[in-house]
Amino acid sequence: MSAPCPALTRFNQHFAEGIVPLWQGPGWNADMALPYEALDAQHQPMPVQRYRAMACARQLYLFSSRIGQPGAAERAAALFRSLQRHFHDAEHGGWFYSIDADGKPLDRRKDLYTHAFIVFACAHYWGKVREGLVESALNAALSIVNDQFARDDGLFEARLAEDWSDLGSGPLQNPQMHLAEAFLQVLAVREDPAVQQALLQLCGALQTHFIDPEHGLMLEKPRGALDNWFEPGHQFEWFYLLDTSPLLRGTPLHSAIDRAFAYAELTGVKGSAVLSMLTVDGRVLDATQRIWAQAEYLRALALRPGSEAQLRAQLDALLARFLHDGGWHECRDGAGVVSRHDMPSTTPYHLATCLEGLQRLAN
Repeated sequence: MSAPCPALTRFNQHFAEGIVPLWQGPGWNADMALPYEALDAQHQPMPVQRYRAMACARQLYLFSSRIGQPGAAERAAALFRSLQRHFHDAEHGGWFYSIDADGKPLDRRKDLYTHAFIVFACAHYWGKVREGLVESALNAALSIVNDQFARDDGLFEARLAEDWSDLGSGPLQNPQMHLAEAFLQVLAVREDPAVQQALLQLCGALQTHFIDPEHGLMLEKPRGALDNWFEPGHQFEWFYLLDTSPLLRGTPLHSAIDRAFAYAELTGVKGSAVLSMLTVDGRVLDATQRIWAQAEYLRALALRPGSEAQLRAQLDALLARFLHDGGWHECRDGAGVVSRHDMPSTTPYHLATCLEGLQRLAN
């Protein structure tokens, strides 16, 4: 975005004044020192069934990214403490997936997606505060990922049992992507040859096992799996991560995803709407429009040469279709009708990373 953009200013203002305060006020359970999983349209917490470590980590990223704003440093510190206090498994190491409403472990399994976000959030937070305790947690999370989740083929298991025994999950795309994002965040705050090597191995393994050779698509399950599919939002998310990394730009995976971007646009973007799921041959499986996918498309578009008019139109569409005075709409169905009225605590992460990407490119 080469010129000042009023829509970007409105987006940033709405996020700062209309969304972040929800998680400083009604979305915060002060007794547990945790964010509620979601708020309803009236800003009331949805009935509590669980708290997830991943949601805590995403909120840690949110507030550490705004650490100079009033109350943000205190909230980030509280979230970091809660991550350790509520979710850490003192017996087996690592972090439980979730706890119940009373703070007792609920889903005790070990989930790569969760651990990736703990690495990501701790790396980002440590980059802001440089505290030894935070770096210790980061190093512990990296060790767990390497020692427990890593496979011989360069990929990582999606899920393991509480005691790290095998559950037969195999690798799935989305946790690998967020692990790559976490590795990139570590490298953004410190030199780390081991993490750099793991990232390059991961991207090579994804190229081998997850990329559809015809369109360059990043599939959700390993190539050859039954009932496989792709998500346009993930093609855009991958494109941003690869294209903004000097280490990964120009790799075979970057070249594949560059092709996938065009195919995902052609088949998976209708008007201003990013659709959820398609078959490799472009048949729509789920036409739901999700705010996170719109946000990922937006920040990826900013990197595409000649896309400025499209970028501005897409930004206007995000503001008009997903943001409103009370916060945001999480989903619209295939006909464009709002289909979810709750606001999850995990979504501000996507909006924050989208804004960060757009503002970085605007400067």
